[in-house]
Amino acid sequence: MNGNKTRVDPVEYSLRTSWQSIRMMYHEEAIKYGVTYAIGFALLSIDPKTGTPSTSIGPIMGLEANSLSRLLKTMEINKFIYRKPNPHDGRGVIILLTKKGLKKRDITKNKVIKFNRLIKNNITKKDLTVFLKTTNTIKNLISENTVF
Repeated sequence: MNGNKTRVDPVEYSLRTSWQSIRMMYHEEAIKYGVTYAIGFALLSIDPKTGTPSTSIGPIMGLEANSLSRLLKTMEINKFIYRKPNPHDGRGVIILLTKKGLKKRDITKNKVIKFNRLIKNNITKKDLTVFLKTTNTIKNLISENTVF
């Protein structure tokens, strides 16, 4: 090496560091309420009225089956959720929120709403539209396997 600093491309770096900041912010807040970032995300992924099939939660959260299984087990131990047989699929289960889980979900939802409000109050509608379009394009490029 000639002593020059390696320059990191700003697109990937900016996405990664922004996401890490958001994740850490939510995780630090979640701990105050006796949950984790992952549990909060899972609580928001479960329909508060009808529950959600366990097989639908993993794809929503981007989790593999083993990770989801451990997360749901932790949530069950903490009495945030309970399971019941899926009446439409005898092999599956529906994940439902307990009263405690509903309370934690409401707290989580309010934190997300507060963060979104802060963003919308500090970024112009035009810039936010461009940002959302850009991130959607990135997701599409990745899902179409056009990156590598």
